[in-house]
Amino acid sequence: MLCRSPDDLDVAPKDLPPLPRPNRVVLTTPTHFDIEYVINPHMSDNVGAVTREVAWQQWKALRAAYTALDCAPALVDGRPGLPDMVFCANQTLPFYTPRTNTRGVVLSRMHRPERAGEVPHYARFFEDRGYAVKSLPEDLDADFEGMGDALWHPGRRLLWGGYGYRTSPEAYDALSDLLDVPILLLHLTDPDYYHLDTCLCPLDADHALVAPKAFDDAGRALIDTLFDTPIEVPDREARHQFACNAHCPDGTHVLIQEGCETTTKRLRAHDFVPVEIDTSEFMKAGGSVFCMKQMVW
Repeated sequence: MLCRSPDDLDVAPKDLPPLPRPNRVVLTTPTHFDIEYVINPHMSDNVGAVTREVAWQQWKALRAAYTALDCAPALVDGRPGLPDMVFCANQTLPFYTPRTNTRGVVLSRMHRPERAGEVPHYARFFEDRGYAVKSLPEDLDADFEGMGDALWHPGRRLLWGGYGYRTSPEAYDALSDLLDVPILLLHLTDPDYYHLDTCLCPLDADHALVAPKAFDDAGRALIDTLFDTPIEVPDREARHQFACNAHCPDGTHVLIQEGCETTTKRLRAHDFVPVEIDTSEFMKAGGSVFCMKQMVW
């Protein structure tokens, strides 16, 4: 159930069970967003540098963009002492099993202690809304950071799993068993791309934004094999403007950090519609659009 290279593949995505796109978005208010410590390279020069009023306006613009795409957000309140809680892609991995009509989340096991306190708040949020809330085995010595590193292949019950900085490869053995799903493992090799969602953005079943320098040869080969049209993102735009930390909620519109000129040009060439959003305050902490939302069924 785990594949590390194209040689490991024994089934094509089109032969796997279909999976509808998640149609609900969760956002977390930036009430307590700040940079109080350094846990990724992007934070290193930005401790205390957040302008809270600007961050609020940028967050409201993101909320409005989702609302305009008929995806009205459900809101989680940020909590004091958890300045990174606004990056709500990281604390859970949502899942849906059409066969049993089961909607749920797998709770993360955060690599950094600074963020561990975020997870229980999301566990309660989803429990209160009737989702099945699952955890990795207690005796498993492994870290897992939700959709920071685990990304669903659009349209199929197939996961991409990044590892190397925040998530342990051993977590994917347990996750594959827990969800009965195959997982394509991608080894992240550059600390600037510390989560998979900073360097791979699946857009639809055929297209994905890719930062090639984030992966080893086997990872690049897997991406080239599974996506008919990988769209290469210039390293400058991926590394410094978080162009791959974009999000395509509907197969057409791509919410992306403003100013990624080459990437937006390439998206338009493949008939996608870029929706540019300013997330510069949040980029200081190492995240942009994709990190700031969670899509659920």
